Amino acid sequence: MNEKDTHKYDDIIHLPHHVSAKHPRMSLMNRAAQFSPFAALTGHSAAIQETARLTDAFIELNEDQKEQLDEQLQKLRGALSRNPEAEFTYFQPDQRKSGGTYVTVRGTVKKIDEYRRRILLMDGTMIPMEMLFSILQAGESS
Repeated sequence: MNEKDTHKYDDIIHLPHHVSAKHPRMSLMNRAAQFSPFAALTGHSAAIQETARLTDAFIELNEDQKEQLDEQLQKLRGALSRNPEAEFTYFQPDQRKSGGTYVTVRGTVKKIDEYRRRILLMDGTMIPMEMLFSILQAGESS
């Protein structure tokens, strides 16, 4: 700065700071928010991750596979009084996009609900029969 500039504001430099009667003073938090980074693509990263998440397609069983599954269900029905243990693989549809994933659970069968078409395990797991892929009872080999 040169000497001319230092004298330029001499007449106002010592005046009190103006306070508006119309507009209340902005808090320091709100003032700071004005300068925070702007996120124009809020949620974009999450959307990309969701799109990239892979799902499996539901596999339609052929007649032989359906017959084997029915035989396994009959064995389970016959053994319900002995609380049979089995391993179930079934398709779990994805809630957000087409497809889903195959889940394998092992547990003790509590009930086979024919009306609702599901298998209930002692731990509370419910397996929809129309989504079953395989059943392996304890003591059997694949």
